[in-house]
Amino acid sequence: MRRKVREVVLQVLFQKDLRGLKVKDIIPTVTVISQWDKEDQDFFLQLVRGVEKEIEFIDQVLSSCTQRWPLNRMANVDRNILRLAAFEMIFLPEIPVGVSINEAVELAKKYGTEWSGKFINGVLGRLAKMLETNKISGNKGEGFLYNPQKEKN
Repeated sequence: MRRKVREVVLQVLFQKDLRGLKVKDIIPTVTVISQWDKEDQDFFLQLVRGVEKEIEFIDQVLSSCTQRWPLNRMANVDRNILRLAAFEMIFLPEIPVGVSINEAVELAKKYGTEWSGKFINGVLGRLAKMLETNKISGNKGEGFLYNPQKEKN
């Protein structure tokens, strides 16, 4: 079911990016959510709201992982799959990094181009290395780029 949730999150992020809307304006149009149990609804909201809240930081991190391929030149689908996976990898330590990468690659194969899966895997592999070497952190501790826990205090 989490894969289905991620698919709907991708659709919302795609609309947000394409139409310049806020997540809160898109969520009411997603009728499938009412058919889900509370846990899946909560996961959906955590992802869409989290990506929206942290999008500037996520884009900064992804830009450092893509080097010569700016986010604004990427396909909307690829960019938003990367944003979703990066949010999970940085801010949701309860989800194994490998699961986030695998789910992103599967989304890319389903919704992207024939090269999207490999591209997504490569970018997220670089992000995983950054996380392993503590060059970045979200809720995982101290990092030189950003730590949201510090900003809340």
